[in-house]
Amino acid sequence: MTLADNDALIDVAAAGGVLRIGINRPAKLNAINRQMYSDMTAALQRAEQDDSIRVVLIHGTADCFTSGNDLRDFAQDPPTGQDSPVFHFLAAISQATKPLVAAVNGPAIGIGTTMLLHCDLVYAGESAKFQTPFVNLGLCPEAASSLLLPQLIGHVRAAEMILLGQPFSAARACEAGLVNGVFPGNKVFQHALTQAQQLAKQPPAAVRLAKRLLKQSTAATVPAVMAEEGQLFLERLGSPEAAEALDAFFDGRAADFSRFR
Repeated sequence: MTLADNDALIDVAAAGGVLRIGINRPAKLNAINRQMYSDMTAALQRAEQDDSIRVVLIHGTADCFTSGNDLRDFAQDPPTGQDSPVFHFLAAISQATKPLVAAVNGPAIGIGTTMLLHCDLVYAGESAKFQTPFVNLGLCPEAASSLLLPQLIGHVRAAEMILLGQPFSAARACEAGLVNGVFPGNKVFQHALTQAQQLAKQPPAAVRLAKRLLKQSTAATVPAVMAEEGQLFLERLGSPEAAEALDAFFDGRAADFSRFR
């Protein structure tokens, strides 16, 4: 996987009908801050508006997809409503009309897992580790994952992933149906790019129509669920449980929820 040699935390490039969105903050395990959400939203909007772009490929760096929200950025400047950058990004990725392909290596934590629910093709490296630690942080699911995850993998598997928030392997993700296939780490990006390039050669209107039909069973409910999750997420950010979880994270200790009811 090659990223442009620049200081951009979100690397965007287009070639052959494929718009590539690369999360490029390796020093912070590709943790996503407010500006990065805004940049990814702008890239997705560009894809919608540019007829020469037929497919979007989302990836991280060679050994990390994303460790999720930048928790320090999140704690210092939390989202305050649906107009916050993270919610703009979720709206853009969930409403994308063109195919979204993802290549995942290393950690894919929090939104790094839930954004994949809005992708059409997902390929993982053998090192990929997925995790949805929202409850662990005193929060609740987001990105309409409370709807899409049980629909995709079944209630009991989704409950295990959401309620316990434990990491799981690429093999488990593939077996559950969260990803299309698992490849050696140095092969996954090229495979995802090849699939994206093949999609870009397909009849574009037919591809968009097929995607719309595939998603029509949840098209009306996803925005409503996402809005409800978002409101509850904002409320949870101000809860004592979330405060204890974040304090413990920054202090490098285990959170203690024994005093809560």
